Amino acid sequence: MAKLTQADINRVKGMGFLQNRGTECFSGRALAPGTVFSAQQLKTVAECAEKYGSGKVAFTSRQCAEIIGIPYENIDAAVAFIEEAGLSFGGTGAKVRPITACKGTTCVYGNCDTQKLAKEIHEKYYLGWRGVTLPHKFKIGVGGCPNSCMKPSLNDFGVEGRRVPVYDADKCRGCAVCQVKERCPAHAVAIENGKAVINREQCLNCGVCIGRCPFGAVAPEAETVYRIYVGGTWGKYTRMGTPLSRLVKEEEIFPILESTMLWFRANGYQKERLGAAIDRIGVEKLEEALFSGEMLARKDEILAAEIKTKA
Repeated sequence: MAKLTQADINRVKGMGFLQNRGTECFSGRALAPGTVFSAQQLKTVAECAEKYGSGKVAFTSRQCAEIIGIPYENIDAAVAFIEEAGLSFGGTGAKVRPITACKGTTCVYGNCDTQKLAKEIHEKYYLGWRGVTLPHKFKIGVGGCPNSCMKPSLNDFGVEGRRVPVYDADKCRGCAVCQVKERCPAHAVAIENGKAVINREQCLNCGVCIGRCPFGAVAPEAETVYRIYVGGTWGKYTRMGTPLSRLVKEEEIFPILESTMLWFRANGYQKERLGAAIDRIGVEKLEEALFSGEMLARKDEILAAEIKTKA
């Protein structure tokens, strides 16, 4: 085929294909809803790599299966091939990036169904907001507990499952070996005057102690709540995500996530990450907008407006 033009390269970049250095071939990132590939989908990825690419696949940090060495003229055929298996290529541009999630769905420490939540976010925002341009990339990570294996706090928006222990001191029998104290990884439990005492400032709300007391002093039915982090980045410029000032319930996650993206679109400059916008404007202003419902009320106005450029 004729030499590739910049327009050719830009066209497929928007589809999720990045040019391999020094070649006219590309790598395409195939992603699965909820970060979980079925066995059949993995077979499809392998077959696609053999049929349209170099036969090689590498998994990315955002849990995509990247098919390497696809010639430009094979890209459209590769897209059609994997779409038949319920997969898609993507993961580039100033928009919502592929959602990542830890194995909290099956992990013994998981406080929530992380993969189910990631799939819901994928469908509502990765797919649903595919045509929405943001000031910069927007990464979302879902973690099941404070072990933070998926590093939610290093994403633009991080969700982390927590379980707050419900403690009934009247049921505590002052055991010589307190199972709640023994199992607490944060050493937030002490025995004082023959009773367990939980230091709430030190407690991580990780859920490890839930149900450990044989007498029910720490109730097993503790509700799962969520720590939300905003503005995290990793790379040349690192910024730990700012934790919102309170834990939230499951039904609050989506309104807060959507409000965060709307706030980012309304207030961020082009090529400015969310964390930089928060540092410039203030987390207090962000929280006021998120918890007041202001951003959702202004959704149509914000999506219709142009993204600001620096003066």
